[in-house]
Amino acid sequence: MAITTAKLRLGVNIDHVATLRNARGSAWPDPLRAALLAEAAGADGITAHLREDRRHIRDADMDALRAGIGIPLNFECGATAEMQAIALRLRPHAVCLVPEKREERTTEGGLDVAGDEARLKSYIAPLREAGCRVSMFISHDPRQIEASARIGAAVVELHTGLYSDLHAEGREDEAEAELNALRAGAALAHSLGLEVHAGHGLTYDNVTPIAAIAQVVELNIGHFLIGEAVFLGLGPAIEEMRRLMDLARAG
Repeated sequence: MAITTAKLRLGVNIDHVATLRNARGSAWPDPLRAALLAEAAGADGITAHLREDRRHIRDADMDALRAGIGIPLNFECGATAEMQAIALRLRPHAVCLVPEKREERTTEGGLDVAGDEARLKSYIAPLREAGCRVSMFISHDPRQIEASARIGAAVVELHTGLYSDLHAEGREDEAEAELNALRAGAALAHSLGLEVHAGHGLTYDNVTPIAAIAQVVELNIGHFLIGEAVFLGLGPAIEEMRRLMDLARAG
């Protein structure tokens, strides 16, 4: 499987537009409007996580996104029967399975594919049959990558949260070690025929080394971009991330 030289894709996660809307209990700001602005600014896809507790994205948002955007929709969800049924009804471009706990603020760590291999293989089979590209949101642990390949996932998304945290805390040696582990994980996944994505905690300050990993073909970024949109506007915030990603790839 040759390493692609195609332009690195940017998926924009619009969950926290819904977080802001829900804080007031109103209809604004509208996640679909944010998705359309992201599309106009050059996003290659839209990611939305429908959580069990509906803390941000709601079912109606998923319907509106599926009908309203012209770029691929990546439906993030826990591997539950409820979410499988919704995904099979919506048939989004991609379904990314993530670990999910009600008490967490955001997704903590990666999915334990190796520890739940038989169930997940059965779980994703109907999604694959429905034409969805199934992705596993995992750590760079070789066991998790190899298990993802065995169950028939098309994609792995490598969790960059620890790298991002170490970088933000100025723990550069540890951040570099984590970056090297992500590089090795991306290389292994690619060698097994998996498409490689990455995301979680990425910012203007830390995205360049991740974007430069040759095997990574897509980054999914959300919270930081929505935060920057408060100051810059969503379009310019996305355009700046796009610029940094392209520079990293060109270098």
